[in-house]
Amino acid sequence: MKRVVAGLAVAVLALTACSTGGPDEPGPGTSQPNPAPQGGSPGVKTSGPYPFGTVQQKAPPIENGQVPLIRRITTDKPYVFLTMDDGAVQDPDALKLMQQNGTHPVLFLNQKYVKGHEAYFKQILDATGATLGDHTVNHPNLKGKPYEFQRKEICDDADDFQKSLGIRPSLFRPPFGNYDQNTLKAAAACGMRASVLWTAAVNDGHVQFQVGDKLRPGDIVLMHFRKTFKEDYTAFVEQAKKDGLIPVPLADFLG
Repeated sequence: MKRVVAGLAVAVLALTACSTGGPDEPGPGTSQPNPAPQGGSPGVKTSGPYPFGTVQQKAPPIENGQVPLIRRITTDKPYVFLTMDDGAVQDPDALKLMQQNGTHPVLFLNQKYVKGHEAYFKQILDATGATLGDHTVNHPNLKGKPYEFQRKEICDDADDFQKSLGIRPSLFRPPFGNYDQNTLKAAAACGMRASVLWTAAVNDGHVQFQVGDKLRPGDIVLMHFRKTFKEDYTAFVEQAKKDGLIPVPLADFLG
């Protein structure tokens, strides 16, 4: 059970009263809308990612030197948000799947997995409307670690991606969903806008919910670049379609 640490002066957007944050590894400025891949979102024929209107939302501000902590998005539209972590397994069909379904994911990547595979991830970022996120260099459990250790893990990941991929991420996800005050301060110092957790996860081809038995508007969904990528991705697409939800770019809600 992952609970927000008492006393943290962080802004939490539509925080659920109690979140278990489905299993993470090993098993969680208003930008212009990212270009929509051909094919649209699951079950919806549309020329862009926002069939029910565009968004003009921003993340809560950085306060007391700490980035806000985001678990889900408040929205009255049937929108859901997909995120993909790590980058450990470079599935050759990932690009095609994302182009076919238009899910606009945030890729929270670790430098240790991206190194040597920059072309693979750059192609996905350039061709699918995906957003690059920071997930630290080496994927350590940051909670309880000294501030400088955490700052280096977060900043070095962003710095390396800026050099190797030509993009500097501004959204951050702590490995395992574990964090403390130093984590949120270090993320702010590294130029992050928000620290993003999740409210549902996909593992072994099954969607796991923190609340209820379906995806809800505003849910942030976690999956990974694993050997089960195709099964997990397909499970998300089918669940979103079943629940009447459309995947849209999370970054547009956290400007």
